[in-house]
Amino acid sequence: MVARIPEEIEVYGARVHNLHSVDVRVPLHKIVGIAGVSGSGKSSLALGVLYAEGSRRYLEALSTYTRRRLTQAARADVDLVKYVPAALALHQRPPVPGVRSTFGTMTEVLNSLRLLFSRVGSYTCPNGHRVPPSMNVALEKPMVCPVCGVSFYGQGAEDLAFNSNGACPTCGGTGIMRVVDESTLVPDDSKTIDEGAVAPWGTLMWSLMKDVCREMGVRTDVPFRELTPKEREIVFHGPAEKRHVVVPMKSSNTATELDFTYYSATRSVENALAKAKTDSAYQRIARFLKEGPCPDCHGTRLSARARDPQVLGINLAEATEKTLDELAAWLPQVEPSLPEEVRPMVHAVIATLDEPIARLQELGLGYLSLDRAGSTLSTGERQRVQLARAVRNRTTGVLYVLDEPSIGLHPANVEGLLGVMDDLLADGNSVVVVDHDVRVLKHADHLIEVGPGSGADGGQIVAQGSVAEVEGSPSSRIAPYLLATEPKRLRAVRSEEELFSRGAIAMETEAVHTVRPLSVRIPRGALTVVTGVSGSGKTTMVLECLVPGLAASSKGQSLPPQVRSLDADGIQRVHLIDSTPIGANVRSTVATYSGVMDELRRAFAQSADAKARGLRMGDFSYNTGSLRCPTCDGTGTISLDVQFLPDVEVTCPDCRGSRFSGAAWQVRRALARARKDAPAPREHSLPELMAMTIDEALSCVESLKKVRGQLGVLHDLGLGYLTLGEATPALSGGEAQRLKLAGEMGRDQTDALFVFDEPTIGLHPHDVEVLEGVLDTLVAHGATVVVIEHDLDMIANADWMIDMGPGGGEAGGEIVYSGTPLGAKACTRSVTGRYL
Repeated sequence: MVARIPEEIEVYGARVHNLHSVDVRVPLHKIVGIAGVSGSGKSSLALGVLYAEGSRRYLEALSTYTRRRLTQAARADVDLVKYVPAALALHQRPPVPGVRSTFGTMTEVLNSLRLLFSRVGSYTCPNGHRVPPSMNVALEKPMVCPVCGVSFYGQGAEDLAFNSNGACPTCGGTGIMRVVDESTLVPDDSKTIDEGAVAPWGTLMWSLMKDVCREMGVRTDVPFRELTPKEREIVFHGPAEKRHVVVPMKSSNTATELDFTYYSATRSVENALAKAKTDSAYQRIARFLKEGPCPDCHGTRLSARARDPQVLGINLAEATEKTLDELAAWLPQVEPSLPEEVRPMVHAVIATLDEPIARLQELGLGYLSLDRAGSTLSTGERQRVQLARAVRNRTTGVLYVLDEPSIGLHPANVEGLLGVMDDLLADGNSVVVVDHDVRVLKHADHLIEVGPGSGADGGQIVAQGSVAEVEGSPSSRIAPYLLATEPKRLRAVRSEEELFSRGAIAMETEAVHTVRPLSVRIPRGALTVVTGVSGSGKTTMVLECLVPGLAASSKGQSLPPQVRSLDADGIQRVHLIDSTPIGANVRSTVATYSGVMDELRRAFAQSADAKARGLRMGDFSYNTGSLRCPTCDGTGTISLDVQFLPDVEVTCPDCRGSRFSGAAWQVRRALARARKDAPAPREHSLPELMAMTIDEALSCVESLKKVRGQLGVLHDLGLGYLTLGEATPALSGGEAQRLKLAGEMGRDQTDALFVFDEPTIGLHPHDVEVLEGVLDTLVAHGATVVVIEHDLDMIANADWMIDMGPGGGEAGGEIVYSGTPLGAKACTRSVTGRYL
């Protein structure tokens, strides 16, 4: 008998989130693309079923003790999943790294670089002489100084690690120091010390420090600004000397004499910082502190000893200051510069760097330096780092689930992404990719489309097969975009003369980071896109220069130092609409954020049922009201402590996620309009309305003009599939952006600038068209709109285009094209124009 090797994953009866008992077969050892409009259920299938079951079954083979310490996926709501391999997911939003993480550590390039400097670096002997490279470090033999003859040992790679033995002892390998910010110690110099002028003595130190200060020779009864330089020096940095003070007792009319050590304002903060053990204690001190580079390692994180070995005249700290592109150009020079005996070893070490560096460059990250703090990388940059690491691990037989990996990628960098997927496949893995980018979907061997709509209208398989088969499917919503040969223009084309007829925002900037001094004009009352490859300077120009410059100008304040001049006559309001999550916890919902919750609570409090029960508007709050569910306290979920396993968040068994107690369901009211010759409108409870989608609720709240208007705006923004009770922190970046925009629609916006940071993230091409209509509405109301964008359809529909580049990092930072999108196609320096 010959065993049949499974060729596909079989899924039966998947009901995760909005999936309607889906049966589907997912080919193995192929690139499988999953498409669908936002909220259709594609991530539920990929992450909620395939990844959840693949990872859970692998983890179940581990011991209970080990599983306790791992984040585990819950068992998927599915009848049966057969032949699913162990799975890894590359999430849309990788976690933000900690303070000890850098681009070098995240990519593991620094590991090989440390090995290189350890093995073939030129060391300094104890007497200060440079010793040429040799094999001695690798052979664990002592090095001998050719000048003075002293013997000493080199360092291992771990001795050059700032997270280990090579850490700077002053900052502990973080490269930063928290030091006292003296400008915060006396916030109001018109006060006297007796009146509390020295802030730390009022919050961090005994109040009698004022008395000790007086004994140090400082006047405490005159305004601080009138103190002599000597007196101020004593206040800020005076010596820790003992002084005899008389302290009156509050409980009686007597006084006590004490000898007390003087703590200057600076030392008071330093003492409190040394003793702080909790977050709350640190928060009390934080306002008196500022962060700056460590004075000993100058921000390099490395000890003096770890900075000693040199290769080609530079140490490890100087090597990590190089960008990836600069490092790639520097490495080939190393081997020829070394003695013949060490060259084979160096060749092997550098060979381990070639593939990861090339891969990261293909993904458009060559402009990043190795010492760049991991926490400062964008979501797209972090995602590409984890993509490159996935390939480097060279696994086989694993199911990789990629959640919208094209997010934040310029069209030029999508090529590198496709190469990553091909490499994963070549190593014997299976790849499932959830994405909206047409180029990524066209690259798949097999497509599965989920839909046809969002929420309750989605959750079904509407088309599947090869790309050609899906293109020919009449039920497919992605097919027209797969068949399109160029971006589709939906908005009317306006000439340059017409665009600038309402005036312009003119800005000149200084050099910032890798961005050169710029001079830019943005037409008023138009849609402008700022484009360019990653690292070309888009964010620096818009978010670090334009937005703060206009914010300062509108308040009559001086311009930031990086803005040389700014002429924006008439712009009074600046709105930055980014993709950061809305709300910090599950208590923030679509209903509360959009403002309809208060209106609904007021309406139900006026119902006959509520009046009969003596209920007021406050009782209908699921946060504090008497009608909230007592079991989950109005959150809709409870946490279960499962002894030896991680705590599990489950839907509240009493309210079933509605957040309200049973009594709230008894208070009912009809909110739709009564019509002649028609049955009376149906009555609903508030929990029922909260479970409805925006589109469903619209037909039920006709009598509430304000609620109907607000929900109508959300419908027009393409958010009709969201439920009123949906927690806002769980919304995607694109959904969060549009929800933030809801309050601005319909108003006159001639004095407003709206800045969007990649608003098409996570949007299906159909939803991008909806968004283009939203932005067109803003422009029609007089708004000036600036969009940082990579999406070609959005770029093609802009009125004006500013392309940064031509490359990233040092190779970028210029405006290579400024004009209509149509004209960019003829600009040879514009990489974006090439893809348009």
